[in-house]
Amino acid sequence: MASLHIDLNADLGETTAGNPVADDAAMLEMVSSANVACGFHAGEPHSIAATLRDCAAHGVTVGAHPAYNDKAAFGRRFIDYSPAELADEVTYQIGALDALARANGTAVRYVKPHGALYNAIVHHRDQAQAVIDGVKAFGDLPLLLLPGGVAVDMAEKAGLTVIREAFADRNYNADGTLVSRTQDHAVLHDPADVVARVLQVAESGSITAYDGTRLSVDAQSVCTHGDSAGAVEMLRGVVAQLAQRGIDVRSFA
Repeated sequence: MASLHIDLNADLGETTAGNPVADDAAMLEMVSSANVACGFHAGEPHSIAATLRDCAAHGVTVGAHPAYNDKAAFGRRFIDYSPAELADEVTYQIGALDALARANGTAVRYVKPHGALYNAIVHHRDQAQAVIDGVKAFGDLPLLLLPGGVAVDMAEKAGLTVIREAFADRNYNADGTLVSRTQDHAVLHDPADVVARVLQVAESGSITAYDGTRLSVDAQSVCTHGDSAGAVEMLRGVVAQLAQRGIDVRSFA
């Protein structure tokens, strides 16, 4: 059944050593939700605060984007954490971001783990539980997750709302997981492919994997990465095509 609206989210606030990796201001004119870095994989308080002010100005819903404490690898390599340590770090990151958000006219409304942590909790039960425990220690915020992973069932059993998401610019394996960024075909670069992906999710609730397998995703949100080459222009194309088809861009929150 065709959807009349879809949430578009982007990973923002990821300035590192004074160098922005995305055009946050431009992205925030088009997305409805922003996964804002919490300082562990990227970002520092002053630049994060600027992104949060822009979120408030554009009415964009703010989500915390907690990660492994690993700026050197941008949070994209697996770390075998103690679950208790990971849970505390998740709570810490959400709390720090929420404090900055409230100081700048908004608040944290959901949580989306970043990078290797996001991918790990698709199958790693101990880390999935740690993320859930870390979120619940702060409050019962919704979790934005990849459909089909163990974290989805565990979070729902723990009483958390799960928002399932799809990726506009990432290729999928036939099992519904994301193609590893170590592979050349992990990321979609053709704007037409990205637009087609978002329309497929919004209109049919499905995604075509790299090998041609059609996957049912039932996604309420679609992620478009702000640090991809040509990200702003690709997102403009997506938003224009959605508007042509009468599909509103609207936050799930």
